[in-house]
Amino acid sequence: MPHSYSFDQDNNGHKSFELPGARPHYNPDRPGQVEHIFLNLHLDIPNQSYDGTCSIRLLPIRNGIDRLILDAVNLHIQSVFVDEVKQNFDYDGEQLVIQLSEPTQIGKRILIAIAYSVEKPQRGIYFIQPDSHYPNKTVQVWTQGEDEDSRYWFPCFDYPGQLSTSEIRVRVSKPLVAISNGELIDTQEDGKDKIYHWSQQQVHPTYLMTLAVADFAEIRDEWRGKPVTYYVEKGREADAKRSMGKTPRMIEFLSEKYGYAYAFPKYAQVCVSDFIFGGMENTSTTLLTDRCLLDERAALDNRNTESLVVHELAHQWFGDLLVIKHWSHAWVKEGMASYSEVMWTEHEYSAEEAAYYRLLEARSYLSEDSGRYRRPMVTHVYREAIELYDRHTYEKGSCVYHMIRAELGEELFWQAMQTFVQDNAHRTVETIDLLRAIEKATGRNLAFLFDQYVYRGGHPDFKVAYSWDGEAKLAKVTLTQTQVSADKHKDVFDLKIPIGFGYIQTGEPAKLQTFTVRVHEREQSFYFPLTQKPDFISFDVGNNWLKTVSLEYPIPELKAQLISDPDPISRIYAATGLAKKGGLEATKALAASLKNEPFWGVRVEVAKQLAEIKLNQAFDGLVEGLADKNPYVRRAVVQALAHIKTRASYKAVKSVVKNGDASYYVEAAACVALGAIAAINFDDKSKEEKAIKLLQSVLEERAGWNEVVRSGAINGLAELKTSEAALDLILEYTKLGVPQPLRLSAIRALGKVSVGQNPVNLERIIERLAELAKESFFLTLMAVVASLGQMETPKAIGVLRSLADQTADGRVRRFAEEQLTHVQKNIGADKALQQLREDLDQIKQQNQELKSRLESLEAKSQTAKSS
Repeated sequence: MPHSYSFDQDNNGHKSFELPGARPHYNPDRPGQVEHIFLNLHLDIPNQSYDGTCSIRLLPIRNGIDRLILDAVNLHIQSVFVDEVKQNFDYDGEQLVIQLSEPTQIGKRILIAIAYSVEKPQRGIYFIQPDSHYPNKTVQVWTQGEDEDSRYWFPCFDYPGQLSTSEIRVRVSKPLVAISNGELIDTQEDGKDKIYHWSQQQVHPTYLMTLAVADFAEIRDEWRGKPVTYYVEKGREADAKRSMGKTPRMIEFLSEKYGYAYAFPKYAQVCVSDFIFGGMENTSTTLLTDRCLLDERAALDNRNTESLVVHELAHQWFGDLLVIKHWSHAWVKEGMASYSEVMWTEHEYSAEEAAYYRLLEARSYLSEDSGRYRRPMVTHVYREAIELYDRHTYEKGSCVYHMIRAELGEELFWQAMQTFVQDNAHRTVETIDLLRAIEKATGRNLAFLFDQYVYRGGHPDFKVAYSWDGEAKLAKVTLTQTQVSADKHKDVFDLKIPIGFGYIQTGEPAKLQTFTVRVHEREQSFYFPLTQKPDFISFDVGNNWLKTVSLEYPIPELKAQLISDPDPISRIYAATGLAKKGGLEATKALAASLKNEPFWGVRVEVAKQLAEIKLNQAFDGLVEGLADKNPYVRRAVVQALAHIKTRASYKAVKSVVKNGDASYYVEAAACVALGAIAAINFDDKSKEEKAIKLLQSVLEERAGWNEVVRSGAINGLAELKTSEAALDLILEYTKLGVPQPLRLSAIRALGKVSVGQNPVNLERIIERLAELAKESFFLTLMAVVASLGQMETPKAIGVLRSLADQTADGRVRRFAEEQLTHVQKNIGADKALQQLREDLDQIKQQNQELKSRLESLEAKSQTAKSS
């Protein structure tokens, strides 16, 4: 599979994905096939510890293996037996090396039994308990294995290429409930304890083994007779049904689409506290953050939960039924799970909503590509596998699946996907297996698409120009791939793209005359003979290719497209083109669209574009949007008003903050906008004071669902960058005991508010962040890093470097190193160099002190010996 080993050395001006220390990673040699894993555990939750045995049945595939190497991090290994015979072993805290007293024989199974215990684990398994700061927190234990964290809670061959059945038998105190993979085959009561015995009879990798323990409420549903259950904290049963109630319909939908009925004996979704991700697709038992549970008001304009539920469910096929053989192919599963969000949106809502969802996914990837790094989607070169779980893997992966669908057509696409699933069920897969399934099912070879979008980084950036020759009745369209420099053709994309010429018809949808052209050079001009001048031009009809587009059309064509193009994404591109033109005519066209456009997604984008035009009429057009029935549009309007920064816009958003809105998110956006506009002052310092007072009242009075509104108030205060009073309030909310979502917002806000503070206050912020960096919770550390990355002081560099050097978490380390670069860029090379010198001087001084102490100790030692 040569493609898998290729990686793009030339990022064409983009930052490199490969940080110092990155190297090629491959699965280890297999000593044999792991057939079964059995964990028998006794939890001691008050002491955050447990002990038990891990039994692994292995079928050797080679003769003469005399040692086995298992992954096992920070476990206390007590004994190792193979077929009931005690074995010698070496353990260095990361790998358990078992010296086999009898070398392996092909076909002769061996049973490895490892007795071990764990105390206060840092990863893999998490103990959640109330403490003095959070006395109302519920007692929970949950695991998280992806990518390579199962080794932190049981010894195993911890890579995705090994598939086996599994069992977990666990003793917990009553009334706690233990949930795991597969079926509950037995429960026993033993005094104050209860023993749960779960069995997973379909093969899966170690990273999908899970355990979740708490005094859960259980809500039961079903799909074709199989149990579908939701486990949540007691008292949140209504939120569970509201948030996850569509699951049985989703299972039916995906079973039909993938051509393979849901394969496991049950489907459980368990909502847990302090979860470090949104969700995790453990086989038959998905874990979700409890922050996804919606109350009635949150459900107004929060589809994130619905998307999360369908994403993790899709993994039961792509990821759990078909398991990636190596982390480098993570896009195969994550891309389809992300694309299943698009598919569900299309099924449940409309094709327009799905198209807009795809655009947002594409933008998410594009943002990472332009601002963070560019990389091929398939690469073995990284420091830790978790680095691959980025926007290239998820959102770009989704876009690639859509391009496959567009290229094959509806019928052949699903034929190909069903062939892929059916041929590879309960097996491991790589990217090449997807290509082979497509060719087998359809006869189509899509290597050209994979070579351009999967095995290398990037995408085409198109500039589209149009002119009309009335005499010859010729439309000229010039396409430039601006990602390619004039003297370099390596990055040119070779694609067949449909171009449509639109004609407006009274009382009917616009009619499109479409031509498909091959675009394969940096710049190409195409001439189209038409019977009459078109009203508008639609580039990439259907908008199926992943790309960026800049439309260089005259205003009349852009206006016509904004009103009449049947594709919502093309209407959005037209809105962007108009805003770029600016002026009164463009402003009036956008304002009319905000009022009359039927699809809310386009209205959201029009509101954003109106804010780009610096004319009074832009405000007039926007302010009407505050009355839009759709909360997504109202939120976009409020965010747009924050950019206009006039007394009128201040008054408009202040009204929303004071009077509230049906949507949490609109209220939160209004709080941010209030701070952003008040920061301008308008030669009136009292406006800032009044804004702080109003935001303080929000903080004091509007606690609620996931602290969305109060987090908005914190972010509003962060906009007031020169205000000590705003800083004091933000600092107050970084304390332990503040609800976690609000506390994380306050930590992140410190970075933003820092850039206008005086040196004394800057020191306070740095000291607070340095203190927070000592905490161990993953989300707190990520918030600290995000905050430091916004700062414009060399002092942030030291804290970031210290955090990067000391953290055991690869995600935190990578993020800290990336933010170091941001800070260095923010402050300029001279200051960064000065800070490096200061750091070096400090290290020298510390070394000198240590040397002096050592010499002193040696002298004392010599004196003691002499006497």
